[in-house]
Amino acid sequence: MLRVDSRKVEKGDTFIALKGISSDGHDYISKAIENGASKIIAEKGNYSVETILVKDTREYLTNYLSQKYNKELNEMTLIGITGTNGKTTSAYLIYQALNNLNIKCAYIGTIGFYLDKKIHDLPNTTPDILELYEMFMECYNKGYKHIVLEVSSQAISYKRVDKILFDYALFTNLTQDHLDYHKTMENYALAKQQLFKQLKKNGKAIINADDKNNHYFVLNNDNTFYGINSGDVKVKSYVINNNYTYIKYEYLNNEYEVTTNLVGKYNIYNILLTITLLIKMNISIAEINRIIPKLVSPVGRMDKIVYKNNLIVVDYAHTLDAMENIVSTVSEIKHNNIYIVFGCTGDRDRTKRSMMTNYALKNSKKVIITNDDPHTEDVNQIVSDMLKNNTLTNYEICLDRSLAIKKGIDLLKENDILLILGKGHEEFMIVGKNKIPFNDMKEVKKYINNSYVNN
Repeated sequence: MLRVDSRKVEKGDTFIALKGISSDGHDYISKAIENGASKIIAEKGNYSVETILVKDTREYLTNYLSQKYNKELNEMTLIGITGTNGKTTSAYLIYQALNNLNIKCAYIGTIGFYLDKKIHDLPNTTPDILELYEMFMECYNKGYKHIVLEVSSQAISYKRVDKILFDYALFTNLTQDHLDYHKTMENYALAKQQLFKQLKKNGKAIINADDKNNHYFVLNNDNTFYGINSGDVKVKSYVINNNYTYIKYEYLNNEYEVTTNLVGKYNIYNILLTITLLIKMNISIAEINRIIPKLVSPVGRMDKIVYKNNLIVVDYAHTLDAMENIVSTVSEIKHNNIYIVFGCTGDRDRTKRSMMTNYALKNSKKVIITNDDPHTEDVNQIVSDMLKNNTLTNYEICLDRSLAIKKGIDLLKENDILLILGKGHEEFMIVGKNKIPFNDMKEVKKYINNSYVNN
């Protein structure tokens, strides 16, 4: 068995030393040998077991996997989806839709690895290439010949999907994020563009017609556009209510109507992308419209709980665009005040922090600024960045996220809304190198249940 994690090495395995973002597999070769590795593939060194030295271990691994599993991957339908926001929801909708149509489809992305149910969590939105191929083969062997895969810009940059060819490449939108790594929006867009260069010969691209950056993704492919304002699949009208969204859309000069349980204008784009893909997969409009009402949001996306005539929403929103989407959606619900609990992730794009805070302060009664995966960054620096150039005073700093959530709930009086943003489905708080168990919705339910008991 080929391994890239020395901790997983067993007797007789081959260990390949990969250079990562913050670690180098060469530093763990002795541990791999100690655990039973009988062969080492590395770029340097001389070891006590059989050793193969290569110029680039990642390139070696990529070529090996591509050649070894070429037949199986050619028999599968790979759907890659990229963009700043909407990847997870759209991918999860597509996963549900295909399975509802009796097309066995797997999902690989932010919320984990799913076959007919969740198999396990993943360390990244897009796993490293060896883990990815292992999941591909598990899907193949269990009869899941369709896979929808979230493809992040960093995954592309770190070559986690190198030489993997896709049947469909999907683009949601492009807004500011990850500039700590990419530095410029153009670099960010060009990284995502690579997915569209990895389409199979007869592959199809599906692109958000309304996004101002969509020209980066219009390459020499079979391109189909979707949108509210324009596109091959285009919205004619829509109505958003508290619990559903009605959509009238047009395709090939014909109009169709569909209702979805998802609410908010941004979710119309997620639904439209799903519809457009299914059309390109030659699914009939009648079948598409039959299954759309059955689809639900993934966990941690607009999760709602009613508390004493108030609404509490937990969402993964961690960019300005995503925050704007959530706020604009709940603003359409009859309410008195909106309160927001959120923080900004450490070791990530610092420039978006003040923009998000400024927006939150301007669009809510009060903001409770708290912790959100500080990683190795000083949380006081994060808060300082968030409040940079701010002149508003309707905020409170409470770095204990559990206490911040409780404070937010205590603010609710009558027909108020509390938004708890940034972590969504996540089960851990990352502090330094440690993963501390923590989930926003569990914290909400625990506090609410205690409040009901005590009252």
